[in-house]
Amino acid sequence: MRSSTGRGQDEDDDRYRRRSARVLLVDDAERVLLFRFPHAHGEPEAGHCWITPGGGVDDGETLAEAAARELHEETGLVAAPGDLGATVAFSSGYADFPGWARGLFRDDYFLYRTASTDIDTTGFTDVERRNISEHRWWPIGELEGAPEPVFPLRLAALLTELLAGRGGSEPTCLPWHHP
Repeated sequence: MRSSTGRGQDEDDDRYRRRSARVLLVDDAERVLLFRFPHAHGEPEAGHCWITPGGGVDDGETLAEAAARELHEETGLVAAPGDLGATVAFSSGYADFPGWARGLFRDDYFLYRTASTDIDTTGFTDVERRNISEHRWWPIGELEGAPEPVFPLRLAALLTELLAGRGGSEPTCLPWHHP
């Protein structure tokens, strides 16, 4: 979750204040890894939410390169960008994070399966160390009833479809999650 502008190599990048590449990391038991993060930027008292590994696309990076880098930094897992395949979903909309960034954001999601459930967070940035309070492997069936918001919205339905082999040829458009 870098704080870069997130501009990678895409013809639409100039439209976005920030591009993020995120990973739907699923283990052999079909659980997804999520991080607990403050719901409002810089306001931990506003509650928390659960998010996927991933973050900003650095200048010159492709989405897959950024996703692979973020996956390694945040979990210790190594995946070549080509191993991530094509994006399976995206979400886009306006966000206003006072003191940090305001504008049109876009998150692109890759699905990656792993046999390893050992997570190494020593690669976290200072911001991640200050804000991510825990990580958890969530059974997909528990996502809908989670006591705190889970992002992206409709994650359980998306994963159910993808893991059943019913993903479309185009990435799924998910609803934006910031008011």
